[in-house]
Amino acid sequence: MDSLFFIVILIVVFALVFDFINGFHDTANAIATSVSTKALTPRRAILLAATMNFIGALTFTGVAQTITSGIADPFVLDDGTTVILAALLAAIIWNLLTWYFGIPSSSSHAIIGAITGAVIVSAGFGAVKFSGFIKILEALILSPILAFAVGYVIYLIIRVLFKNSNLAKTNRRFRMMQVLTASIQSYAHGTNDAQKSMGIITMALIVGGMHTSTDVPFWVQFACATAMALGTSIGGWRIIKTVGGKIMKIRPVNGVAADFTGAAVIFGATLIHLPVSTTHVISSSILGVGSAHRVKGVNWGVAKRMVVTWVITLPISALLSGMIYYILALFM
Repeated sequence: MDSLFFIVILIVVFALVFDFINGFHDTANAIATSVSTKALTPRRAILLAATMNFIGALTFTGVAQTITSGIADPFVLDDGTTVILAALLAAIIWNLLTWYFGIPSSSSHAIIGAITGAVIVSAGFGAVKFSGFIKILEALILSPILAFAVGYVIYLIIRVLFKNSNLAKTNRRFRMMQVLTASIQSYAHGTNDAQKSMGIITMALIVGGMHTSTDVPFWVQFACATAMALGTSIGGWRIIKTVGGKIMKIRPVNGVAADFTGAAVIFGATLIHLPVSTTHVISSSILGVGSAHRVKGVNWGVAKRMVVTWVITLPISALLSGMIYYILALFM
């Protein structure tokens, strides 16, 4: 019992580390456009994002419950604590690697792929709830496509509505609006991304016999919200540089359209209890807006690099998690 308790504590620590890393890795996407257009200074953008992420993380728990029981049943999972620990380590390693190279990878893909890989190595393919896994995968795949399309349409509407407006005045107004849209997008990010660690911790508590339902304890919710807010306060300048400038030259009107699109898609997913990649959604909304503005103005080379990373994240994190589980199982 002592060793099991120690492993659960270790999982809680690593889950909070994952949330902390997620804060400076993924939250950078939510404020990248507002920083690149100088609507907000980096310091103010980070403070705003940290605050709104914290509030968002305390608001919902539906996505956390999907993570807890959507991929595998924690109530019947053998060697569950080792599975969860392996998944967390794999996701953290992949997040740090992609952050170091400034690639806006998906923390959602990483943790979902890692859980799946560790479950398969531990108990075989039969232990995976493929109906839930496919539902999550569909959300991860369809959400960036939806974000691209919505971003494209919203920018076209804005361009029609303001076609006769003074450019300087319009940019000034939209720069002010970006403070609001960045706030909304950061809040939406908190409602979805922070819940992934909440689901992991709740899953570990169930496996360890310390919790009897998929409901998220408030202390777990508060701890994950705090960890993400702290991670956000550290900042993610490498990711901001890629998302905020390398995809396309972003003007305030582009930023408002992209931020509004990203927030709408992410929050919509939260309401139906599905995890999505904020990285995918926000980057795709920028691509959609950029395509509507001027197709040749989009750096499709950077976009291609991001798409390749998105595609390989899930299988690589699954393989990495499987290997880590195998190693941990030899000593635990």
